[in-house]
Amino acid sequence: MAQTSGVRLPHAASAKRSDRMLAVLKTLHSRGAVAIADLVTELGVSAPTLRRDLADMADQRLLIRTRGGARALPARAEVPVHLRDSEAAEAKRRIALRAAELIPKGPMTVALTGGTTTAEIARALSRRPRLTIITNALSIALELAAYPATKVILTGGILRPVSLEAVGVLAENTFTAVEVRIAVLGADGMSATRGATTHDEVEARTNHAMAGSAQRVIVVADGSKIGRVTPAQMAPTAQIDVLVTDTSADPIELDRIRDAGVTVHVVEPKR
Repeated sequence: MAQTSGVRLPHAASAKRSDRMLAVLKTLHSRGAVAIADLVTELGVSAPTLRRDLADMADQRLLIRTRGGARALPARAEVPVHLRDSEAAEAKRRIALRAAELIPKGPMTVALTGGTTTAEIARALSRRPRLTIITNALSIALELAAYPATKVILTGGILRPVSLEAVGVLAENTFTAVEVRIAVLGADGMSATRGATTHDEVEARTNHAMAGSAQRVIVVADGSKIGRVTPAQMAPTAQIDVLVTDTSADPIELDRIRDAGVTVHVVEPKR
């Protein structure tokens, strides 16, 4: 467990362990079940180390332990937010910096959904004067608490443990009551046909309220999300003004998104 501004959040203790846990989750997502012996070969770590990892992940309700291995939880496709930092980290950082550059300086209210890329955007904006950030993400509010120059509005709502986002009617009503200049949505999927999508329907409704309250909508998504469609729509393509992604994105799908009227910015991660 890691402590942040008095609130304890689960994590994997080290970047190496986080990468390992993420690899296990992706293996379970693709295969449904896996044996420790196979993970030893594929990940190059000892069986006792993997047993400890699987036990901790089972305690966090990320998987189900079995005799000699693990199996996936039913219908789990969403990676918990505390394990996402290691995924395409450099691409997300560059995407966030470009998105922050697209937000004009001066007094305004910017809305941010939860996610690792939007958290990077929050850091990039944290020292701007006369800026108000409204978010339903506990992790982003805690991140910005260290910067008193930034006014932070945190919505109410029911907290989702996987994403650390407040969702539901209380969160939706907060967004409809505030005049938002720009909304920045982190997405699990972005396609020309369905727009920005995520895994959870209640979270999608909350983020839809955020987008609906904004004069301008920016979607940030690394290349692996482009062309992907997840179950719940946050914003249709017609509501999205800008997409910021990276060079790993499918260029054909990016052309379709441009043809739908979205301005697309493509960043190249530093090597």
